[in-house]
Order: sequence, then structure tokens, then C-alpha cells
Amino acid sequence: MKALSAIAVAALAIYPGVLLAASDTPPGAAACSGCHTTNAAVESPVPRIHGRNANEIVTAMTAFRTGATPSTVMGRIAKGFTDEEMQPIAAWLAAQK
Repeated sequence: MKALSAIAVAALAIYPGVLLAASDTPPGAAACSGCHTTNAAVESPVPRIHGRNANEIVTAMTAFRTGATPSTVMGRIAKGFTDEEMQPIAAWLAAQK
């Protein structure tokens, strides 16, 4: 995973509610659409996460990472992200409609 820049980390520490624009996709966020569809018209057994509440996304990722929520793939993916990386990803996903 590519590390967040010091400026991005500082901005998120000062303004934790800031939402990133689509052009400012945080590292790792674009990979989510590999399984989680961004198109509301597409039927998929994998839940749509774009537009969901950021806290809900972080809670789910944390549960996958700790094993509290059993999974086949998400547990391994979630273990690759720190809390500091998950926050901007969740905020960006929540901002997508």
C-alpha cells in the first residue's frame, strides 16, 4: 500500500470530516470497485459500498480485520490497511453517490 503523504495526514488530523473529491481518490480506495460495484443498476451478491456512511465502512473493515466478522477475502484485504488509511478511504467512498 502506498503511504499517505504527510500533508494528507496532517489535513485529516486537523479536519477529520473533510471529504475527498473523486479526483483525490485515496490510495487503496479504487481497488474496492473490483468487487463492490459502483453501478446501482447492477445486481451483485457483494454489497454496494459507495455512498454508505463512512463510520459504517470503518466499522465493517475493522470487524473484518480483527476476525469479528468472518469472511473469505475481506479479512485478508482489511489486514492490509491501518486505521489511518481506512479513514480517508471510508470518507471518499461515503462521498461517492
